Amino acid sequence: MAKRSHPRRGSMGFYPRKRARSIVPHTKSWADDGSTPKLQGFAGYKAGMTHAFIVDYRPTSLTSGQEVRMPVTVIETPPMAIAAVRVYEDTPYGIKALTEVWADKVADRLGDRLPIPKKQDAEAKWKLINESTLCDVRVLAYTDPASVTGVDSKTPEIMEIRVGGGDLAGRIEFAKGILGKTINVSDALANGQMMDVQAITKGFGFESRVVRFGTKLLSHKNSKHRRMIGTQGAWHPAWVQSTVPNDGQRGFHHRTEYNKRVLKIGAEGTEITPAGGFPHYGVIRNQYLLVHGSIPGPAKRLIRLRDAVRYSRGIEVQEADIRHISLASKQGA
Repeated sequence: MAKRSHPRRGSMGFYPRKRARSIVPHTKSWADDGSTPKLQGFAGYKAGMTHAFIVDYRPTSLTSGQEVRMPVTVIETPPMAIAAVRVYEDTPYGIKALTEVWADKVADRLGDRLPIPKKQDAEAKWKLINESTLCDVRVLAYTDPASVTGVDSKTPEIMEIRVGGGDLAGRIEFAKGILGKTINVSDALANGQMMDVQAITKGFGFESRVVRFGTKLLSHKNSKHRRMIGTQGAWHPAWVQSTVPNDGQRGFHHRTEYNKRVLKIGAEGTEITPAGGFPHYGVIRNQYLLVHGSIPGPAKRLIRLRDAVRYSRGIEVQEADIRHISLASKQGA
């Protein structure tokens, strides 16, 4: 008799399928390499996609060294400002924030996002930092959506970015030097670099189990319902387990895509904006990133970028040989 098997529906690698708690993606881990201190992340706004003709840089590809047509994503990356420096110490219960030093002046609109400290003894805090045993140094950076025409909200988004590379003393001095200043995407990423992309996917709201998991429709002889599930599980345990495909939220999930290559860091948005602008976004007016392939989220979505944490070998970090970028209209005409 043939073996009977019934593969489950839907990957457990994406559980729980729930709405993201914030529009700003959160980063749990950072790459730990480099000999000089640098920022290990940045943020931008997804503008849209186009295609380009690029010499294939993948050494094991069948078209390696040949000019191929690649799908590319454009991310607008206006300058970010550093609002504070935050340091962490190692405790028996994990790393805990020791203290943070805020810049003397931050953007007025940042107060719409969170309360800004009115007074602080910066000298005492720096002295505490220099005398303590620290394990990590990070900065609080915020975006400038007011300079982006494609994004409706003008309230800055604030996030934590790690300062990596070198020793702790060098990281502290680096963070101290950029406190209160603006940074560009070229200060955190380089042409040809591999990076990770974090974003919140496009949301679809409450969906059925057939849409979420691709379960089969029941027989036409079934009473009243065809799109219901055949069974909610065994009698024992006496509750519905999480592995049973059921209705619920689809989309607006927090997702991370690993090992995306930066094809180009551009300075002028006019050189990448297609005729008529990007659909649902418009014209790019700041620096931008050209990334190989697609990334999560719809247009206008906030995108977080960081140094690749799973990349250790393979493609050499060098600038891509871009022959042509399509600027044809994306309006469907």
